Amino acid sequence: MASRHKRYGFILLMLFLLVLAGCSRNNASDGNGPSAANSAAPAASPGAAAGQTELLVSAAASLGDALKELAPKFQAEHPDIAVNLNLAASGALQKQIEQGAPADLFISAGTKQMDALIDKKLARSDLTRTLLTNELVLIVPTDSAPANVSAQDLTGSGFAKLAVGQPESVPAGMYAQQFLRHAGLWDKLTPKIVLTKDVRQVLTYVASGNVQAGFVYGSDAAGEPKVKVAMRVDPSTHDPISYPATVLAESAHQEQARAFYDYLFTQEAGDVFVKYGFKLAGK
Repeated sequence: MASRHKRYGFILLMLFLLVLAGCSRNNASDGNGPSAANSAAPAASPGAAAGQTELLVSAAASLGDALKELAPKFQAEHPDIAVNLNLAASGALQKQIEQGAPADLFISAGTKQMDALIDKKLARSDLTRTLLTNELVLIVPTDSAPANVSAQDLTGSGFAKLAVGQPESVPAGMYAQQFLRHAGLWDKLTPKIVLTKDVRQVLTYVASGNVQAGFVYGSDAAGEPKVKVAMRVDPSTHDPISYPATVLAESAHQEQARAFYDYLFTQEAGDVFVKYGFKLAGK
């Protein structure tokens, strides 16, 4: 009897092991466990599907909303290309590129930064062209009293803080500085000025009421309901505002970068830029 029980026990143990082995094979084949096929598959780059070329577009912060709409439109027409955006002040992006940071295209909010890259042969002069123009405006919170503000008004007690982009790195700040110097007020207003890292930070400060006014582009003001335009700056008082675009010389994806560069100048892209308050170059 004991011998029979041992045989039954041995048979049951073998059946259990066979069932366990079968489950392990199923798990491996359905992707729940390791398999040769899964372990050999290359990992996709962050932001790109397997087989896609990943483009990095370094662009002025003021272009953010428009480019976030355009990138998916372009990708729908070019499913083999993924577009990632690096948005910051044009001067900061220029420095990143000069220091060797990877990027495929650059769209600046000023010619100064683009010219510097062309001079250093980091931007392709044959693929550099002015894409957009803009205007400089003074904004105030929507619920504030001032409606039509003059430069001289900024010296009054009603404007305790004035947000301006850092002139050395933020083109909008440079244009604002030129305007205030033209009016003879830059030095007088310096104690009131709050310098920001980019033009979008100016917009945030004014919209939140942390400052009483700030200089941004017309396109920035158009997209923020918590601010209103209190002054449109005379364009003759500062350098022309232009947005040049380029394919970078060190891009490892020249063909794909050229495709996105060309797309930026299409009617479809132009309509989106206009919707966000920009003006097309030459129009």
